[in-house]
Amino acid sequence: MADISDSELLEALGVPIEPEKKVTRSLREERIIAGFEEIQRFVEKHKRSPLHGEENDIFERLYAVRLDRMRELDECRSLLEPLDHQSLLTLEGPEPAPLTDEELLNQLGEGEAASDITQLRHVRSTSQKRAAEEIANQQVCEDFEKFKPVFEQMNNELQTGLRETRKFVKDAGFLKSDIEKGQFFILGGQTAYVAEVGDVFKAPNGQYDARLRVIYSNGTESNLLRRSLQRALYKDEAGRRVSNPSAGPLFADQSNEDDEASGTIYVLRSKLQHPEVSRNRDILHKIGVTSGKVERRIANAKIDPTFLMADVDVVATYELFNINRTKLENLIHRVFDTARLDIEIIDRFGKPITPREWFLVPLFVIDEAVEKIRDGSISNYTYDPQGACLLKAK
Repeated sequence: MADISDSELLEALGVPIEPEKKVTRSLREERIIAGFEEIQRFVEKHKRSPLHGEENDIFERLYAVRLDRMRELDECRSLLEPLDHQSLLTLEGPEPAPLTDEELLNQLGEGEAASDITQLRHVRSTSQKRAAEEIANQQVCEDFEKFKPVFEQMNNELQTGLRETRKFVKDAGFLKSDIEKGQFFILGGQTAYVAEVGDVFKAPNGQYDARLRVIYSNGTESNLLRRSLQRALYKDEAGRRVSNPSAGPLFADQSNEDDEASGTIYVLRSKLQHPEVSRNRDILHKIGVTSGKVERRIANAKIDPTFLMADVDVVATYELFNINRTKLENLIHRVFDTARLDIEIIDRFGKPITPREWFLVPLFVIDEAVEKIRDGSISNYTYDPQGACLLKAK
């Protein structure tokens, strides 16, 4: 007798089979669940609920504030209760690990480590409490979709070497006034983007400060002071700054005696007789960077799939000095990525090749991009194929 499936067996027994219902959740619900799962991982690791208190890690305090909020909101409780296998939504939460006799004495101030009974322990000033709470009080970013491309671009620039991360060291002279709109930081394993900087005001301690809107890569945001963000970065051993991709003044009409020639940007036009190439010949350009003579670079174009296996015309060249050629080429290709030509060429060995350096971009736009590389602003732009123009990132 042939084996029957489970569904066939249930049907034979008269058991109704209901189709599995697919649960769909809103973006807000997904972020709430993701935040709750972070707290659950903390509890699994430390065997207790996250606690408030200046003596605790800033991210533990963040989780504690978030958990309090989830307990208060009916929306969160109804969504998370089926996932709450650790009883975190109850006021008590899971029991902490028991203390040893020695730890208990120290907690009560009776152990060897106890100091003068007149010394207050674990007591923070109002300003300290406020600073800790505003760092921890991350809310769901309702318009996160508009910031997603900003994070994606930054990650791409890190991968291509246009940006780099630098350790956030307290003695490096980094001031809170150096925290500006558009900067990225890494805090608690999340990328933090300074989306807005409010008006500067004088704090009660006499120092000047400003309110920030900070967006995090996990879809949350916080409204905090520059000083609070600076302190959090100092306390986070893994806290880092993300450098700006600004290339600076790469080109000059004249080179100085101390300048070291680094190469040439070249723009080429193909002579290939191919329907796609012929139809777009006036705007189809290869953009590359070479350390040698352009003429030598294109000498074997007819047998090189990079050049579409055809001769080329040199349309424009730009000499450059003191620059990393690979980083510059990656930067240019990133700007024009939306207009990259998708074509397959068969090389002389019969192997299919997809060239990556050809773009459907008018020459005047390439000239404009070079000008923006010169003044260091190119990292703020992307190419719009529909309008045939460079657009500043929002």
